[in-house]
Parts: sequence; C-alpha cells; structure tokens
Amino acid sequence: MAAWMLPQRIAEWCEVLSTGLDRRNRKYFVPIILGMLLASGRRTVSSWLRAAGVVEDWQDHYYFLQTLGRSAGRVATKLLFLVVRRIPVSHVGRSVKLALDDSPTKRYGPQVQLAGTHHNPTPGPSGSQFLYGHVWVTISWLVTHPLWGCIGLPLRALMSVRRKDLDPLTNIGRAPWSFRTKLELAAELVEWCVTLFQNWFHRPVLIVADGAYAKRPFLRRVLATGAHVVSRLRKDAALCDLPPTKRRGRGRPRKYGTAKLSLSRRGSHRQGWTQARMVLYGVEQTVTFKTFLATDRPAGGTIRVVIVKRSPELFADSPAGWVAFFCTDPKVSAENILESVADRSAIEQNFHDVKEVHGVGQQQVRNVWCNVACWNLCLWLHTLVELWSWRRSGPTLKQRSDRPWDEPSRRPSHADRVKTLRKQVLHESFSALPRQQRTKRKIQRLFKALTRLVV
Repeated sequence: MAAWMLPQRIAEWCEVLSTGLDRRNRKYFVPIILGMLLASGRRTVSSWLRAAGVVEDWQDHYYFLQTLGRSAGRVATKLLFLVVRRIPVSHVGRSVKLALDDSPTKRYGPQVQLAGTHHNPTPGPSGSQFLYGHVWVTISWLVTHPLWGCIGLPLRALMSVRRKDLDPLTNIGRAPWSFRTKLELAAELVEWCVTLFQNWFHRPVLIVADGAYAKRPFLRRVLATGAHVVSRLRKDAALCDLPPTKRRGRGRPRKYGTAKLSLSRRGSHRQGWTQARMVLYGVEQTVTFKTFLATDRPAGGTIRVVIVKRSPELFADSPAGWVAFFCTDPKVSAENILESVADRSAIEQNFHDVKEVHGVGQQQVRNVWCNVACWNLCLWLHTLVELWSWRRSGPTLKQRSDRPWDEPSRRPSHADRVKTLRKQVLHESFSALPRQQRTKRKIQRLFKALTRLVV
C-alpha cells in the first residue's frame, strides 16, 4: 500500500496545531487528519484509521481522541493564531465579525455519555421535533474573500448539556462535567478569542448571533470585553426612548428614557422608510428599512434598531411583514448591521459542510471527550481546507469540465475544495515514488481518470 502524505503546507499547519498537545501524543495528530481527508463512506473512526493505513497501534489512536478532547482548548488556540496570521488584513473588512450559533448531532445506541433529547432544527420528511444526541455551541470567524464573498472559518465548539442529563445518580462513573447554559458557553467562546482579534487588527469586533442569544447574561459579558453584538430583536421588546441630555438635580444621569417605544407600531407605520442598494447573500438588491436609536435594559444602554421589510429575496421563508435587528454600538450604520446579519449565514453553511462533507456525528464514539474531539476535529479540518484553498483560483478548485450542466459562475463549494485537496494528496504521494522509466501518456490518462473516480 502506498504511504500517503499530506501536502507540505497542510503538514506544517498540523505540526503547529499538535504543539498544543503533549509530546508523547503529537505523532497521532497527523494520521488522524490524513484519515479524515481520505476516508469515504460512513465516517467512523475506524474508517479514518483504515484510510490512513493505521494497523498496529490502532488502539493508541482511539485513546488519543480522549486526550485530544481534553486538550481541545489549547489546540484551538494554536489554530486561532494560525488563522489570524494567514488571512490578509485587507480581507477582514471594516470590523472583525464573529458568528455564534449552536447545532445538534444525532447519536444512536446505549451508554452515550451526556447525550440527551434536544430540539431538532431540521425535522426533515419524518417531521420529528426532537432528536437524541449532543448540542454544540460554535464560534466562526467571518472573512470576505475577494472572489467568493463571505466565508466562515470555524474555530472552536463547546458541548451544551442539560441539567437533567447531569444527574449524579444517572451519571455515576462518567466524566465530571459542570452545568453551563448556552449563553454562558457562548460568552466563554467570545472571551476566549476577542482579545486576540482586537490586539491584532485594531478594529472593532462585532459578534453576530441569533435572537436566542440576545439576552442579558450573554450581552453583559460580551460588552465587558469591548466587543459589540448584532442580533435579532423581538417584536415585543421593551424599548425606551433616549434619556434627556440635560441633568435635573443631583445624582448620576439617567441611563434609560422614561417613555416606552412600541416596536410593532413603528414597524407597521407607513412613514419613515428608506431604500438603499446593498449586497446581501451575494446578490445586490434594494432593501427597505428604517432605523432609530433606543435604550434597552438587557443591553445596558443605547442601541441602534433597524426594522427591515421582508421580501422574497431577503427572507424567502416569510415574504410578508417586517423583522427587527439591533446593534449594541449606536455608531454602526444600518447598512453594516444588515450586511452582518446576512453574513451570519456562513456559520449555517459551516454546519452543513461539516455534517455532509466531513460526516461529523457519524463517529459513534461513546466517551464524552471523544465526542468533543471528533466535533472539533471536523471544524479544524474545515478551516485548514479553506486556508489551503484561499489563494487558489476558481478553475483549479471547481474542475467541472465533466459537468456541463453546472453553472460555471458558481463559486467552488467546500466539497470541491476537499476533492481538490484529495487529488493533491494522491498526486504528491504517487509522484514521490521512484520512477524507473517514463510512463506512457495513455497510462497517465487512465490513471488520472481512476483518480477522479476514487476521489
């Protein structure tokens, strides 16, 4: 069997990430990444090891996943430094955007540690509202590629466990785990990386999150780091007007206004709407919106509110009515807020890619730390593939000559990038073999066709 080898750049990056582990365990990191890249079919851990050619010390690789899960924070920190150095400053934008969201993975079988019943965001044809498995709170860095638009680079994830699943009577012998809400986990992820981005790029940091994270415990901890939050606003939000500019009497000045603002009335009012051309979701379109300043107690002060009229191009799921967003920094323009909301779809694409392309959730490991390692490994591999293909041209990544029905202008998907990297691995592995005589062109063409079928 040929000894597969990673491209030099990917191998160097894996060596950098493995420095966050103990010296005795660093040798197992590269074979795991190589097996994840070359594995096919159901992406179990055994399929990773078979693809990497691991035969003798396969048990040590299984035990390595537990060690990697416990050290996921240190490895993610190495990846964070690597990503910050590799992305050009010109691709960052006016502000550093970080996306937060959570996603579940289905599990099967008995004795899966800390697994529970969670809400199913994608019921599918069966229509099941709940699923059995784990939930992962994930943070991604949103960067703008000059040709392909906004791309999400997942950095780290933390497991969210319900309090009832941590019952000591039903978790005897399991790994110790402290209960934290999704808001606390999300705030921990922001505190972990926001300082580095502020010191490196010297630009404001915007945390783009779903409306479920627009609550006091999360907002207060994020604002304490110096970052600001862009999120969705409830239609029945308790907003107040701005406080008076002049102080009356002694004491500290007012932080909130005295008059309440009705968001539903402002959204249904016919006047005050503005139209502007924006590039949202990669399409230039006309957006109708209105914006104003208000004070919000969960945010702890003044916020900017943007009310947008729904349209089939902007919100395909509900073409009528309006939706409201807010930013804790009142100086941010309405255009920047709407662009940030549209860029948040990149983390949803990350979840799709790691599940459909890398097969996260199919490993079927039982130990809690092995589950943590498998989810984060798929996130890190996704980011490494994106970094490897960042400076490559579109034709070298698409390779759609055998698909004339496909749209040529469509940007290369993450699956296209993974296939190109696989071909690079096979090409370099076979090129490193000693060649005693020149291979005929017909055999070369047949070999290339066989490589395409294998990939």
